Amino acid sequence: MMLKGNNLLCLLDLDRYDLQRLLDVSFSMKEKVMTNSVPKALEGKRIALYFEKPSTRTRISSELAISMMGGTAIVLSKNDVQLSRGEPIEDTARILGRMVHGIGARVLKHDTLQKLAEYSGRPTVNLLSDLSHPLQAITDFMTIKEIFGTLDKPIAFVGDGGDNVLVSLMAFVAKFGLELRVASPKEMRPRPEIWKRIEEEAEASQAIIEFYEDPYDAVKGVSVVYTDVWVSMGQEAEAQRRKEILSRYRVTEDLMRYTSSDSIFLHCLPAVRGEEVEQSVIDGKKSKVWDQAENRLYTAMSAFSLIY
Repeated sequence: MMLKGNNLLCLLDLDRYDLQRLLDVSFSMKEKVMTNSVPKALEGKRIALYFEKPSTRTRISSELAISMMGGTAIVLSKNDVQLSRGEPIEDTARILGRMVHGIGARVLKHDTLQKLAEYSGRPTVNLLSDLSHPLQAITDFMTIKEIFGTLDKPIAFVGDGGDNVLVSLMAFVAKFGLELRVASPKEMRPRPEIWKRIEEEAEASQAIIEFYEDPYDAVKGVSVVYTDVWVSMGQEAEAQRRKEILSRYRVTEDLMRYTSSDSIFLHCLPAVRGEEVEQSVIDGKKSKVWDQAENRLYTAMSAFSLIY
């Protein structure tokens, strides 16, 4: 499928060619930013950015990406619009569809995102939902390619096996035939309907996606160790239970010793030092999280330029 005029809601909806285009344009945009030659690909375009959740990297990268390419970003929180007073998301989407050329949305429920796309009739980009975080995964593999010169490096994800960032990582791995090992408690796994799609893609590409209960088994010899917070926004009511279940799945200096000699540590941020990762790891020599965070700008520029 061609990206232009379509939605970017989940990486499973794209083919390998489109994912490669997103990566290639991300690298191109980084070069253009460094040489002060950013194309005005969004000149005359109005993009609504809707945030149900607070944001640092996504908010900054998305708003900057649109403005740097000549577009106008209209940033909205739930309290800025009538959704806070009970207006149906369908009605808000219809209004946006009459006034803007596209939508980027960071939402609590993936269903909200789907309704925004359907009822607005405008190309919609997932800036994070409870199901997936597609631009984060593009950023992650951009960072891996930048450091190693190849995407084909074994990755271990340590933490919640149903994590939205992990779902996007798995989708990318499955499309490209790569290797991903997931260290997680057995009670934390992807949604069955999503896992079925990932399995089908992985079989077709001969990708390796395996689950481990012991994080030490998962990280042996890998080049990349990735983790995410144990308690995401919207999960506060079950925070204590999640922390107890995930207490064995902390990325420590000792765990990193079992990885390859040139391994790196990645985290989508924000991080809680002392929970999912030791401070000495995220602030240590193997940590590439700040390169990863910077690359969010270039992948946002890639997505918005290709969609709109």
